Amino acid sequence: MTSGTATRRLAERQQALLEVQAAQAEQTRRRQRISRGAWGIGLLIVAAAVAFGLATSRPTTSSDVRAAPDFTLPASDGSTVSLTDYRGEPVVLYFNEGAGCDSCLLQMAEIEKDPAFAEAGIAVLPIVMNTSEQINADRERLGVQAPFLLDDGTVSAAYDTLGKGMHEGLPGHGFVLIDADGNQLWHGNYPSMWLAPSDLLKEVSSRL
Repeated sequence: MTSGTATRRLAERQQALLEVQAAQAEQTRRRQRISRGAWGIGLLIVAAAVAFGLATSRPTTSSDVRAAPDFTLPASDGSTVSLTDYRGEPVVLYFNEGAGCDSCLLQMAEIEKDPAFAEAGIAVLPIVMNTSEQINADRERLGVQAPFLLDDGTVSAAYDTLGKGMHEGLPGHGFVLIDADGNQLWHGNYPSMWLAPSDLLKEVSSRL
């Protein structure tokens, strides 16, 4: 083999090697672009999920005034309670998912621990769609003193609370303010399943 032929073949091998390296480098860049694109799409999905979660957990409120629908309901302690029993004083109806929803009962536990409601003369009535056995088991377990009113869905529907939470056929986590004359002044739904008692008191006191 002449020196010229050897030199030419060496150059060809070097050229082939350069082409292979270039192809490998292009494949690497392509994989990196795909990977970055996948990460970007993933981040967009996560951001959309977070935005959706924030949007659906935001409270919704209304200050439309109307005559509050009257009702009489059995309570979990065996008594019977009518809305007219509270005529002459403001009352807050607390509609919630009830048994199985610890945050719902803990909300009531924290409300009844706050003496400011009694000092302001504001009663809070929790209303659920449970049997007394169901709700009392959770009340005892979580240390909730207040009896819960037991609704068959009629009162929850009258106050437009059904389907406002996680379950279509149950009330969400909402409050309704009724003044001393029996007028509904405000209602608020809280999908986050919590409203600090002090914030609830400020909300209702500002409207009385």
